[in-house]
Amino acid sequence: MPSFDTVSEANMVEVKNAVDQANKEISTRFDFKGSDARVEQKERDLTAYADSEFQLGQVRDVLTNKMTKRNVDVRFLDLGKIEKIGGDKVKQVIKVKNGIETEDAKKIVRIIKDSKMKVQASIQGDAVRVTGAKRDDLQATMAMLRKEVKDLPLEFNNFRD
Repeated sequence: MPSFDTVSEANMVEVKNAVDQANKEISTRFDFKGSDARVEQKERDLTAYADSEFQLGQVRDVLTNKMTKRNVDVRFLDLGKIEKIGGDKVKQVIKVKNGIETEDAKKIVRIIKDSKMKVQASIQGDAVRVTGAKRDDLQATMAMLRKEVKDLPLEFNNFRD
């Protein structure tokens, strides 16, 4: 029976490349001269450092531009709150989301069931598996999910015939 998985995973290699490029640009920009502005990466956590909240916004802009150029959806980024660290320096933790949350998975299953398509959807960990009798139904489901779910960066993999 044909099936595919609906997942939400960022390409961590491209995220690392985007962080490296952002740091390179920050180190060469005139408005960051003499400042401690940078982005650090530990696994799925990015930490942006800057001398002021305005500069932190600039660092985030550089990072999101580099992510966009490397085809990493910025909806993967979950911005934490801005923390003060000594003097007027600030930092912000940015988490890179991985997987589909339970509520979002239930919403996707509900959308598929309400569409009255001849496919079944089941939640498998942090992915949603969709199975159906015909390949065309699965492709129509993919197109419908791309159109309906705007707040999540969805990808489809493990397409089996």
